[in-house]
Amino acid sequence: MRTVTTVIRVFLVVLAMVVSMAVVTVPVSTAAAATTYFVAPNGDDAAAGTQAAPWASIARAQQAARPGDTVYFRGGTYAYTRAESGCPSQTAQVNAITLGKSGGAGNPIRYWAYPDEKPVFTFSGMKDDCRIKGFNISGSHLHLKGLEVVGVPQNNNRNHESWGLWISGNDNIFELINTHHHMGAGLFISGGSGNLVLNSDSHDNYDRRSSNGAGESGDGFGSHYTPAGRASNVFRGCRAWWNSDDGFDLISTYSPVLIENSWAWRNGYVPGTTTGAGNGAGFKMGGFGGEYDARAVKHTVRFSVAFLNKAAGFYANHHPVANDYFGNTSYGNRPDFDMRGINSSGASVGKGNLRNNLAYTGTLVANMNGTTASHNSWDLGVPLSDAQFRSVSTTGWNAPRQAGGDLPVLPHLRLAANSALIDKGTDVGLPYNGKAPDLGAFEQTVSLSRMNEER
Repeated sequence: MRTVTTVIRVFLVVLAMVVSMAVVTVPVSTAAAATTYFVAPNGDDAAAGTQAAPWASIARAQQAARPGDTVYFRGGTYAYTRAESGCPSQTAQVNAITLGKSGGAGNPIRYWAYPDEKPVFTFSGMKDDCRIKGFNISGSHLHLKGLEVVGVPQNNNRNHESWGLWISGNDNIFELINTHHHMGAGLFISGGSGNLVLNSDSHDNYDRRSSNGAGESGDGFGSHYTPAGRASNVFRGCRAWWNSDDGFDLISTYSPVLIENSWAWRNGYVPGTTTGAGNGAGFKMGGFGGEYDARAVKHTVRFSVAFLNKAAGFYANHHPVANDYFGNTSYGNRPDFDMRGINSSGASVGKGNLRNNLAYTGTLVANMNGTTASHNSWDLGVPLSDAQFRSVSTTGWNAPRQAGGDLPVLPHLRLAANSALIDKGTDVGLPYNGKAPDLGAFEQTVSLSRMNEER
């Protein structure tokens, strides 16, 4: 019995030690659990911020939100009539909404539309007599999703433009944003880096009261003034149409920008007309106001489409270094690809690395001397006609997006099954089907019959 008792005692001591060690080695999380808040047009900032008792304003939600939290906005209209502060002068800048509180890396603060609902932030009633930012985003690690931003005005003619969203923060995501009918740019990155603009639309922006001329600053998307050495800003799955100036504008920035799977059309006109307004490039890929700047970096645009813009579909805009233009489609622009760069002496020279691009109708190319270009439709001597495409329609490109937010799948400017442009590209290190990349923005899916032929 004593032996058995001793064994039991030893066992209990060992068991206690094991349990004690397990308790000591289990990490203890000090992070608070994420919280979900709610805002609604009929809410009350004195309420609890719950689904049953939502707040009324994004400002109240920002006071409470911490990294990892989600703020849901219920459908309806959030109307703004005045800025957070007064205008000290007619050329000062004021904000209707400031998001200055940051989330954390991998732990953003989320400002999201409630599922299947559409919150609309409208600023057309603002009377502030200076430059207005609808959303001023100076915080970092934020994720805005599903918000519609409308109608930021200019109330005098002493400024170039106002802005729908102005972004100086870093590492933010702007997803499924619909920004439109502003008297200035729809979404304007100014100095921020590492931002992703995903599956978003910017359209019908027209700065009719600009001091530098009506329509000269109404871009769809812009990325400007980011210092050297910062992370790239990325535009992916975005659409820009009927903006009075350019669709995408990368002027005066010192960090690289990537644009991919994006569309730009009918830019450079008074929205809804063919009356000329601003510059009218689909994708303006850099430049420094026509001057040489040795600090310039390479930008990239790939798998993107430009059509029926007032000026160039893809434009180097006197950029000092050669950008990458891979797998793009340009249709009916003036010209489709204009590679006017600038050298250190200030002379205009062709600048660009062009592969697997497709230009059809309009003026195909300009300022190509000095570029590195091969395996593009104009290099190959392949006769082009409408029959090379499933459709050449220029309507319907603003169709609703797919359920997950991706661009709609349209037949327009996609290669026909028997197109001579299939497999005519060259490998640039990006995915493709078949023997070689197809020309243009839309890589064909390999059919079973083609796979059998290739075997």
